This record gives sequence, structure tokens and C-alpha cells, in this order.
Amino acid sequence: GSDDASRAVADWRLAVWTLGSVLLPVLITAWCSFQRSRRQLLIRDIFRKSKHDWRYTDLFGPPSYCCVCGQHILRGAFCDCCGLRVCEGCLKKADQLFLCKEIMMRGTAGAPSAMPHHWIRGNVPLCSCCMVCKQQCGTQPKLCDYRCVWCQYTVHDECMVDYLRTEDCTFGEFKDLIIPPYYLSAINQMRKEKRTNYEKVVPYSSKHWMPVMVLANTRSGNNMGEILLGEFKMLLNPVQVFDLSKIAPAKALQLCTWLPCNAVRVLVCGGDGTVGWVLDAIDEMKIKGQERFIPQVAILPLGTGNDLSNTLGWGAGYAGEASVEQILRSVMEADGVKLDRWKVQVTNKGYYNLRKPKVFTMNNYFSVGPDALMALNFHAHREKTPSLFSSRIINKAVYFFYGTKDCLVQQCKDLNKKVELELDGERIQLPNLEGIIVLNIGYWGGGCRLWEGMGDEPYPLARHDDGLLEVVGVHGSFHCAQIQVKLANPVRLGQAHTVRLILKSSKMPMQVDGEPWAQGPCTVTITHKTHALMLYHSGEQTDDDDASSLSE
Repeated sequence: GSDDASRAVADWRLAVWTLGSVLLPVLITAWCSFQRSRRQLLIRDIFRKSKHDWRYTDLFGPPSYCCVCGQHILRGAFCDCCGLRVCEGCLKKADQLFLCKEIMMRGTAGAPSAMPHHWIRGNVPLCSCCMVCKQQCGTQPKLCDYRCVWCQYTVHDECMVDYLRTEDCTFGEFKDLIIPPYYLSAINQMRKEKRTNYEKVVPYSSKHWMPVMVLANTRSGNNMGEILLGEFKMLLNPVQVFDLSKIAPAKALQLCTWLPCNAVRVLVCGGDGTVGWVLDAIDEMKIKGQERFIPQVAILPLGTGNDLSNTLGWGAGYAGEASVEQILRSVMEADGVKLDRWKVQVTNKGYYNLRKPKVFTMNNYFSVGPDALMALNFHAHREKTPSLFSSRIINKAVYFFYGTKDCLVQQCKDLNKKVELELDGERIQLPNLEGIIVLNIGYWGGGCRLWEGMGDEPYPLARHDDGLLEVVGVHGSFHCAQIQVKLANPVRLGQAHTVRLILKSSKMPMQVDGEPWAQGPCTVTITHKTHALMLYHSGEQTDDDDASSLSE
């Protein structure tokens, strides 16, 4: 009987220990998860109420110190606008102690005001020099030295004297690009008084003032757009920097109406589709009678193809190789050029009076045939699994796969029997073709100079501002690949001011600037619509595998 009782006690103890060993880790994990979610809710609440543009990070890259307690921190939050860095425990205190960059401030209408430096202590950029003694700053492993959030000048703790705290800020290297807070306050007052002579409030009486607006598509370029937004907010007035996933270009561009006529430059961070979206919004400004406020447009290429960016000298793709400072210098130095924009009207056969024709605006190219088929397959695949298409390399690999597949299947063969082509009203006799491409710009297919081909034949000059379109034919996907590596020439069909293409029978893939669709019998008419004011980067232009021009 005693053996049975001791065995029962032993079994009971084993059961308790087993249950405890299973439940304890579960309870600890649940408690940690609860504490983490509670902490995240508190942090989110602080972020929502704060005037700072906080961003949480689990690991700071460079060595960082809390601006409140001075302790070394691995995780915490940093402000995208003023660069303040704090640990989790000091977030509330940081909000009370430190002001963020002011977008607007009180000033005297009609006469430019001034503002003092806005100093933040600690975490100065590496290799920065003291504006007083010209020696390197931020060399000590602690919270030390000061940085002005507007002019980006840095000062040692020991060099910081009283006059620097009250001295007027010059806005540093990019003063000609920054919209000072007092300028917006003065214009706001003038608008209330219905005065429009904004030129009288030009900052620092500068004749070279060319405020820049940054419009970034955070969905482009593998999250690169989000990183760039923060870096531009640090260097400029945050009111100049817009996230196109949160605000439409038409609304963002209304800031141009607060600025002097013909002075604004817009930097579009995104692919060719984002650029087209912004240019459409600029066309809307013309319709509203705001033509004198229209800006000039520069491009930071974050998309996959980036042919328009390449044509205008901004490179085939940006992956962080040039600093944000270098990008802004390139925007300052860029020259103004015009870009032809074209109206593409697609009228379905047999529905002239019943269905409205489709109307597109073209900046780059129109095509029917194998390259449009590749784009159509790519878009169908991307819509099913969008998470797979976050990398430029993966996107190009998928294009390559569909191009190889078409080499074997040849879905677009005998195109010349299915279509009629007219250039400026003259019928063109077509050779045996699989595709027709109508070009407005020099580059096509992610960095190929299609009209030039191998460059071994005489051909008329192609320009993006001459009111002429270049029309070429291709024999198939394999021929396209040969042209891209300069092993073949396209079939040059001619240049024209107006292009008319009649699809007589069957369904064919078509695309305008990378936006594809399957089209039945129809008439496609391409006519000149308007000019866009662009900025041309005169650094060495990229071609095929050359490095991005921004890194020159």
C-alpha cells in the first residue's frame, strides 16, 4: 500500500513538472508578447500626437546616442525631419524638450524676414567639420557637438558661443532650393490681402532662387522611395517633400502657386509611370489657367525600365550610389528642355457611334507585338503575386522569361498581314514583321537605343522635342534581344508627325508607356498633344550597362 502511495505521489509530481515545463515558456512568451504589443501601442500613440516625424528602428546603423539622457542606444526612434534620436524611455520627454523643423513661422509680409540657427546636439554626420575651427566633429564616443537642422553646419561643444545661438541661419549649400518657413508665412499673409507680387518676398534677395519640390513614389524601387523621403526632409523644408502614396500629384503641385512664376523645379522619384502621372497633373494646371506656375521636372529613376529618365540623362536606375546632396546639386545644375507629349486614340472597329474611344497620353512609346505581349504577361503575373515584384532584377528576369517563351511560340507572327500603317497620311508597305514600335524618346526596352540600332547605317536624327515620331518594325522577340545587344538593326519604317495604325483582324497585345492591354480590331491614331518642361542632366549619359549618370 505504501509503495502504491509513493508511486502515485511520484506520478503526480512528474505530471506537475511536465505541465509546468510546458506552460511556463508559453506564459512567459504570452507575457512578453503582451508587453511588446502594449509598448508598441504606447509608442504609436506618442508618434500620433507628436510634432516630430518619428520613425521607430530596432537597430541604428551608425553609433547613436539619446539626445535626452545621452546614453548609447541600439533601438529607439529618430525624426525624419530634424534628425533627433532618442531611446524608447525618453520619447515623451523629447517631445517636450525639442522643437522639430518649423514649416511656417511668423514674419513680416512684403519684406523677407530671417531666422536663427536651429541647433540639435549630438549624432552629427561622420566627416563633418566645425564651422568655427574647421576640425572634424563627432569624433568622441558620446553625445557631443551641434548640427543646425537647416544649413547642416556643425560646431564643437567648446566652439559653440552665444552669438552662434542667435546668429541668422544662411540655409547652407542648398539655400537656393529651400523654401524658408518665414517665406510661406509672408505669402500666406499676402494671399489674405489678395496681393500676388510674390517676387518681393524672394528669400535673401536671391535672383537664383529655384525652390525644389520632391514627389516620391514609395512603392517604387524596393522601398528606396521611403528612405529618400526622410533624407530629403532632413535637407529641405518638409513642406517641399511629398509621398505620392498619401497625396495625389495634382494636390501637391498646388504649392507651385505659392512660389514665384517659372522658378520651381520638381524632382520625381519613381519610374516612368510616376513621371507620366506627375506630367498629367501639370497638364491639369494648364487647364485651370495656372500655366505661369508650371514647374520644370527632373527624374530620380526608381522603376524597372526608366527609359525617359535615361533619355534625359538621369540614368537607367538609382540604387543609392549617389548621395542625396549630389542629387540636389544635379537638379540645381540641370538645363531646361522640352519633351513632346502625344495623344493616342484607340477607336474600336464597328463601335464608332456607340462606344467612346480610349484616349492615352504617351511620353515614351507605343507598340503592338512581342514587346507589348511581354509587358502584358508581366503585368498579369504581377497582379497575381505583387510581393514577388519588389526588385528591379526580378522584374527584368521575368521579362527575359516571357521574351524567351515568345521566341518559341511566336504569338504575333504575320503582323504585316493584320495591320495597315500610315505615316502623315501616306500608306507604308510593310515587310514581314511581328511588331511595330512608335518612339518619342531615344531609349526603349530598359536602356536600348532602338532607332540607332548598331549605329552602322545612315539615319535621320531622333529627338524628343522635334514634334516627330520614329516608327520601327521588329521581326520578333529574338530580333528585339539582338537589337538590345547591338547585334542587329531595327526595320526603320520612317518618321512622322501623325501615325495611324489600323488593326484589321484578330486580337493583338498593345502598350502605351508600359501599360499593356489586349486589343481587338481598331484604329490607333497618334497626334501631338503638348510639350512638357523637363530638366536634362548634362553628365555623361548612360547606355546599356554603363553606370548611372548620377554617380559620375
